[in-house]
Amino acid sequence: MLLAASLPAAAQTRQETLLTSDWKFTKGDQPDGAKPDFNDGQWQTVRIPHDWAISGPFDGKNDQQVVKIEQNGENNATLKSGRTGGLPFIGVGWYRRQLSVPALGKNGRAVLLFDGAMSNARVYLNGKEVMFWPYGYNSFSVDITPYLRAKGLNTLAVRLENLPEASRWYPGAGLYRNVHLITTPGAHVPVWGTYLTTPEVAASAATVKLRTQVDAPAGTTGLTLKTDLRDATGQVVATATTPVKVGAETEQTFTVKSPKLWSPETPAMYSAESKILNGSAVQDTYRTPFGIRSFKFEKGKGFSLNGQPRKFKGVCNHHDLGPLGTAVSVAALRHQLLLLKDMGCDAIRTSHNMPAPELMQLCDELGFLVMVESFDEWKSPKVKNGYSQYF
Repeated sequence: MLLAASLPAAAQTRQETLLTSDWKFTKGDQPDGAKPDFNDGQWQTVRIPHDWAISGPFDGKNDQQVVKIEQNGENNATLKSGRTGGLPFIGVGWYRRQLSVPALGKNGRAVLLFDGAMSNARVYLNGKEVMFWPYGYNSFSVDITPYLRAKGLNTLAVRLENLPEASRWYPGAGLYRNVHLITTPGAHVPVWGTYLTTPEVAASAATVKLRTQVDAPAGTTGLTLKTDLRDATGQVVATATTPVKVGAETEQTFTVKSPKLWSPETPAMYSAESKILNGSAVQDTYRTPFGIRSFKFEKGKGFSLNGQPRKFKGVCNHHDLGPLGTAVSVAALRHQLLLLKDMGCDAIRTSHNMPAPELMQLCDELGFLVMVESFDEWKSPKVKNGYSQYF
């Protein structure tokens, strides 16, 4: 993965850049903050991921809530001071930076992928709003190709707004997870364009099914999808080449002999490396990490993994990193998980929201079963301005 702020002048294959540096930030609303000619020279220079509230100051009056917590057996609403951490996460914040995008070539695409933005994100490119995404915990992506300038730098701006009484814990604030710029050629696998399952697993062999979405200009023909399954050492253990029908999923089935099964004790990982080919020319390469395992939930027996009954030895894990705040840190997450491993923990419930992609990658690597929660609330509210307001 490239970490530079700018890319080469031409992009013939997929390139992905983490937009970590050269961001400007200010707290408070800026009516003209999206305009390319807006002067942000007095704004703070920050790196992403960034939690604007963790530096404080603490105040018990921040997000005071008069609520009745029924799960605690309360019958009357009372004042809750510091329920969400006492930190100043409420309000509006703006981020801006200049964006250099390589020449895309014919039918090339440029996509911004946000791993998380807290919250009510409005994304602007060159003064035009290109995306609104209210939920602070979900990743989202937006194709910015139609909004790019023909030449020169582009201006990227993001407005975030956190409402009071919108959470039951400290949610953090800002672009607290990574932001990616992804450029692809005309024929490519889109963001989250693969779906992989292991429907049959045994000690002697495992079946792996991969469904891949291929996007390409209308009328494109002659493409094939070549996928190699590799083990942790990089050795190819299965391969398939399949004609592609643009606009429909391409399904491939593999047999892996004597597979190394994933479990918390032996977290063996594989990867599917898929290449879109036009003749012998590679148009795009997309990698899907996975583990081979089987699991069941059975009445009277409970949960089993790879045919062996087992109990979850788990914890409920909120997304913040204590005094580090919510800005995602692989080192801090790894430290946290290794401490849990030493305690005998083998499972995590992501209470109560979608986790950072880095956490999921580390759980795969270190051997944690994961119960991924989507929302703390959906239709039934638990707080005045929670996510249920959108339903």
